[in-house]
Amino acid sequence: MKIRDNMIDPQLRPAGVWLRRLLPRSSPSRLRRGSLALGHIMDLAYRRTPRGLRVEEVWIDRPEGSRLRVLVYSPTAPVTAATGLLWLHGGGYALGRPEQDARCFRRLIGTAGCVIVAPDYRLSTELPYPAALDDAYIALLWLRDNAIRLGIRDDQLAVAGESAGGGLTAALTLLARDRGEVNIAFQMPIYPMLDDRMNTESATDNDAPLANSASLRAAWQLYLGRGRTDDDVPIYAAPARATDLRGLPPTFTYVGELEPFRDETVDYVEGLRAAGVPVEFEIHPGCWHGFDRIVPTAEVSRRALRSRERWFRDAVRTHFAPQPEPELDHA
Repeated sequence: MKIRDNMIDPQLRPAGVWLRRLLPRSSPSRLRRGSLALGHIMDLAYRRTPRGLRVEEVWIDRPEGSRLRVLVYSPTAPVTAATGLLWLHGGGYALGRPEQDARCFRRLIGTAGCVIVAPDYRLSTELPYPAALDDAYIALLWLRDNAIRLGIRDDQLAVAGESAGGGLTAALTLLARDRGEVNIAFQMPIYPMLDDRMNTESATDNDAPLANSASLRAAWQLYLGRGRTDDDVPIYAAPARATDLRGLPPTFTYVGELEPFRDETVDYVEGLRAAGVPVEFEIHPGCWHGFDRIVPTAEVSRRALRSRERWFRDAVRTHFAPQPEPELDHA
């Protein structure tokens, strides 16, 4: 799907043209270099605590002995019976850190007074699938187990993320459903990265700004790792491959009309609806991937963010999922 400049929303067009020149194509090696450079930039850019939020850094032990860094964002005033939101950052599974989403956290916390747990999951430039998903699941269990200390209610744990974080959100809700150890009340996978096959119309030869077919193909190669064939990609790596979406939590998502993820998101939403899952979904005309983050002042970005916050506020009032009763040890 070739994207002409005149197809882009006028308020997004200048940034889109600039991004297409800056980030024309990518490869696994470029993503590795970009990950290191972005890490250094973020170390400098995010040293300060975001205004109006309290941030706690926590380290969680992984089964093999290493530790997962997790950031807990909450209102400055103590909270009780708040929503616990696990947030998974974007970056094609190869880039990013939780600090990059502080502006989004401020908006969500201001909307509903929630507590956000954001893991610094392992990137594909370090380890391929399932490292990132394993980290997300460890953080989800930690969120459940620390509900009282965090001032959240354990019957309202939610998961959200953008782009690759949206893909991890969809994967994590599948994994949680199938393992049966923790229940998720609702999910927000925003313009999610779901399908490694990239065979939809919107994902074929897409040269849109920021995320295009070439860069996404490179990102999937890194995330899935070497030696994996098309026949052995699990649904927890690429949730678009899942054929049974029954029992997943209520969902909100949106996607840009021009981005490669458009069609796979439409297919995912249709699958959720066919499975009886409540879904609210929007396609924003003239928008490329990440439009609301890069140009938040554009009217279409404002509409998208208002919709997200409205749905989140309503979900906090409406959607609950009590945790499973622990199994008794009869030994």
